[in-house]
Amino acid sequence: MAQCLRPALNPPKTPLDYTRTQNQNLFFPSISSFEAKPKSRKYPKISFSVMSSQNQTQSQQQNQSLDALLNSGRKEEVFATIKGAVHNCLSETNLHLTVPGLKSKTRGKVRDIYDSGDYLVLVTTDRQSAFDRILASIPFKGQVLNETSLWWFNRTKHITPNAVVSVPDKNVTIAKKCSVFPVEFVVRGFVTGSTDTSLWTVYNNGIRNYCGNVLPDGLVKNQKLTANILTPTTKAEDHDVPVTPDEIIERGLMTQAEFDEAREKALSLFDYGQHVALEHGLILVDTKYEFGKGSDGSILLIDEVHTPDSSRYWIANSYEERFQKGLEPENIDKEFLRLWFKNNCNPYEDEVLPDAPEELVCELAWRYIFLYETITNSSFEIPLTEEPIHDRISRNVLSALSSLQ
Repeated sequence: MAQCLRPALNPPKTPLDYTRTQNQNLFFPSISSFEAKPKSRKYPKISFSVMSSQNQTQSQQQNQSLDALLNSGRKEEVFATIKGAVHNCLSETNLHLTVPGLKSKTRGKVRDIYDSGDYLVLVTTDRQSAFDRILASIPFKGQVLNETSLWWFNRTKHITPNAVVSVPDKNVTIAKKCSVFPVEFVVRGFVTGSTDTSLWTVYNNGIRNYCGNVLPDGLVKNQKLTANILTPTTKAEDHDVPVTPDEIIERGLMTQAEFDEAREKALSLFDYGQHVALEHGLILVDTKYEFGKGSDGSILLIDEVHTPDSSRYWIANSYEERFQKGLEPENIDKEFLRLWFKNNCNPYEDEVLPDAPEELVCELAWRYIFLYETITNSSFEIPLTEEPIHDRISRNVLSALSSLQ
């Protein structure tokens, strides 16, 4: 949410294996599982010390409500609406043609960003990206991301101010302009991942000092760290490059004071996010934050917060048992869609990609909605109007900008 805002960074990707166990995964039964060989681990039990006993009771109650939700008619109810919206996704916007006063358009992987002069208009679309290209459009995804971020923005003001000015539409945020720091603050609470820059990959390759963090020997995949760590990255042409705090300062990307303040904000945001997620039956595993400097010199939280695109979540009540058995955690993840494309084409080189199966598109839409409802402990409000999405957004943005003048 800032001037010259970069496309939103996908969270550190960790393609996790879906494991078929004796008790079939109740969360996503319509997706085929991928087998993994369980290995019993004789490690000390992982304990979460971030909750009081009262909150632990609330978490247990929430876990029960989550199970009830997943086994009730809620998924079928949502699925019917999702299927009806598959061909009415918000895949592209052209507000500069429909809203007077909007200037340039910047197209990110998911967001379309418009300059209104005094503010930025950020439209979160339903585009789903991977392999550095668009794979599909997922019904209601943009609304989920926008409203999830707003929910967190409103609840983290005690930690840091943010750039939000108003939210005139379910898919739109109007934000203050600010100067973006070219550093993404990736915070991790667990040793996990499979990409080149993931913590488990580099650790498994023998690295014990990563982005300025000294790691002990003997850690295993998916283990909880004794303390959350910051592993900042900066952008190269088309990928993220890990960087140490010293390198950030030496390269002039941030001053020492700016970095120290942003680091403190990022770690505090993540700690708070873990508290809230755990109360709602989830583990916030890792995430990324972006910051910018406002016109008054204050450091603002921008972009998105703790969304399914920027964060990794695991199911809390099954984590410990699965970890002890050497199984991958239950997760709410889009990896199954990526795997389908890898199995059916070459997503890196093929000029034209096949259409994603409607069943998988709908399943992913449900996962986004499920995560929103789980985090916020509220029902996702699906638009009932027949008005075309682009017309609705244009009308709402025009009205909002007029009131800001």
